[in-house]
Formats: sequence, C-alpha cells, structure tokens
Amino acid sequence: MPGALAFAEIREGAVSRASREAVGLARRIAADAGGETHVVALGPPGTAEAATQLAAFGADRTWVGESEGLALCQPDIAAAAIARLVEAGDYDAVIFAATSQGRDIAPRVGARLGRSVASEVIECRRENGGIVVRRPMYAGKAIATLRFTPGPAVMTIRANVFAPAGEGAAGEISSLDLEGLEGRVRTAALEQGDRDRLDVSEATTIVSGGRGMQGPEHWPLLEALVEALGDEAALGASRAVVDAGWRPHGEQVGQTGKTVSPNLYFAVGISGAIQHLAGMRTAKVIVAINRDADAPIFGVADYGLVGDVFEVLPALTEAVREARRGD
Repeated sequence: MPGALAFAEIREGAVSRASREAVGLARRIAADAGGETHVVALGPPGTAEAATQLAAFGADRTWVGESEGLALCQPDIAAAAIARLVEAGDYDAVIFAATSQGRDIAPRVGARLGRSVASEVIECRRENGGIVVRRPMYAGKAIATLRFTPGPAVMTIRANVFAPAGEGAAGEISSLDLEGLEGRVRTAALEQGDRDRLDVSEATTIVSGGRGMQGPEHWPLLEALVEALGDEAALGASRAVVDAGWRPHGEQVGQTGKTVSPNLYFAVGISGAIQHLAGMRTAKVIVAINRDADAPIFGVADYGLVGDVFEVLPALTEAVREARRGD
C-alpha cells in the first residue's frame, strides 16, 4: 500500500515543530491508505542520534543521510537524495514544512520527479484514491482545491495548521546512501538572526501591530509590551505594515504570512481584514485594541478595547509589569 514521506529538519539537535507537523500529516495520510509513514533527515555526522526522536513520533522508518558536506544545507544534494528515495519507494505523498529550507528543497524534488508542487497547503485529504489539497491563492483572496494526478503528491504545508505528531510506536532507523550525489549549489555561510527574538510562529503570546501604529517609529511601544509579557512573547505585524516596509516579512501574520495559534494574541491598530484573520483566528484568546469601534477585528476578539493605542499601550504595559511583579 502507498505510504507517505516527510522531510524533517533538525535544528541544534532537536526536531523542529514544523517538521513534527509534517510527520503528523504524513502519519494520517499513510494510515488512510494502510501504508507506512517514512521520514527522511539529512545533516552532518551526529544527525542519526537526533533522528531517534522521529522514530518516537510514530514513523515506521526514519531514513538518515549523514555527510560532512551537509553541515550547512545543500539544497541540490538534499533534493537528489530525497528524489532517489521516492523513486525507489512507494510514496504517494511527499511532505515538507513551508520553512525557508522546505520551500527551497521541495520544488527541486518536484522537478526531479516531474511533479508539480503544491505550496502553503492548509488542508490535505485522500479522496477517491487520490490526494486532494487546498491552498491560498491570489494573496489569500481565494482558496484553491487541487487534485494531484497519480504519482507522488509533493507539497509544503503551512506552519501551525496541522497537528504535530505525538508519541507513537518506535520505528526503524535506516541509513540513506548519499554516494555519488553532487549539487551545483553550495551554501557558503549561514548568518544567525537575532537569537534573543522568538519566532512569531513559535510564541505562546503575540503582540501584532497594524497601520494604526502610524509608523515604525512607534514600534518601541509594542516592543515594551512584548518585553513585559515575558520570554514566550513575540512581535507580529499585519501585511499592510510589512508592505509599507515598517517591519520584516518574518513577523507577518496572515494568509500570506505566518499562521499562528498562540494562547494570547494582541491585535493592536489592526482593522481585521479577512486575510489577517485567517492567520490568527485559532488563537485561544484574542485581545483587540483599536480606536475604530466598528473595526472587523472586534467581531472575533474575546476582549476589545476602543481607544487610542498610544494611550492604551503604555498603561497596559505598566499593568502587565505590575501583575508580573506581584507573581
């Protein structure tokens, strides 16, 4: 029976949450057909040790390819190794997380297999013996339903949409032969970003700013609130803010940015366009702050505060600090 293959990224000795989501989807797709879930992990010597986590997440088999040349991501070599594995196996789904690495490797795998790639998938199911996915199009203004033709369905999946794999029966770990694989692209160096700033997709509390902040010079107000909320808080931004160049794309929340599912989400000066709501509506608690009482964001908020953000934010930040000092 056909199975599913997930690509796992191992960072600093740990399997990323995004990769666990890819494994979780692979398990479901494989189980629906009575097939096996396989995972592939590539990296420098020592990757196999970290890959034991993948077996614990219920993968029937984990393929590990180790090489000194993979200390930095080498997309051509990774794509060649994965494509060769797919051609030798029986997989009708090949799943990558929609990370920078996944978005780099997945199209290369698709090209080697002669298959189209569905990117930023938000739904995936088996239907009449085939794989059907849904993904946003036209900057999030439409959702397309796509049916793959027979053969491996290669896709990247949006973060925080699919449930991450939980613990399961431990499977086998096998070595993946990388002999003879060479790529034309070489990663010369990786520059680490701000390690003190939590990625918005991994935060349990998010403070997002919109056009109502009126300019990048006012972002310290949001940064102060994030700092007051603690280490598990992160900054987010609306698409309008990113398009205006006020904040980096990595902070964008929404259909064309990152999908988040925090415990607490502050929408500050954000009107609540449908594209933004699609990226944060699964937050457990939503707090909206906006001077426009008719802003759509209040329709999804658990708590709403109508007022001037420049007056509300300092008072809210001080209240949070006082509450945390009391703890």
